[in-house]
Amino acid sequence: MSQPAASTLADLRSHIRAFVRERDWEQFHSPKHLSMSIAIEAAELMECFQWQSAGQATEDVTQNGAPQAAVDELADVLIYCLSMANALGIEDLAAAVLDKLERSGKRYPPDQLRGHFALDKK
Repeated sequence: MSQPAASTLADLRSHIRAFVRERDWEQFHSPKHLSMSIAIEAAELMECFQWQSAGQATEDVTQNGAPQAAVDELADVLIYCLSMANALGIEDLAAAVLDKLERSGKRYPPDQLRGHFALDKK
């Protein structure tokens, strides 16, 4: 399926919704199953770099580009995340991301945390 170089989240959600609907997969796309699928695909993404050090993985990607397996697994993670948005009825996922970034920006102010990773106890 050939797609334009750039698509909006809404476009992607629409494509995914149609793909799922054509196969009658909505019956399998409960929040429980989709959340599990996101975790499974994320684990498969980690597997692409499993036996490399952080430095080796970064160097390899910098020199050779992302391995196709990692690209595919990242696409799977995003597909399941967008499927979850469809299942939950989240119409404007971009707004949800921007809202979360705004709240996180207040919680983790850059002037206090630049260059430091802070574990926050909720």
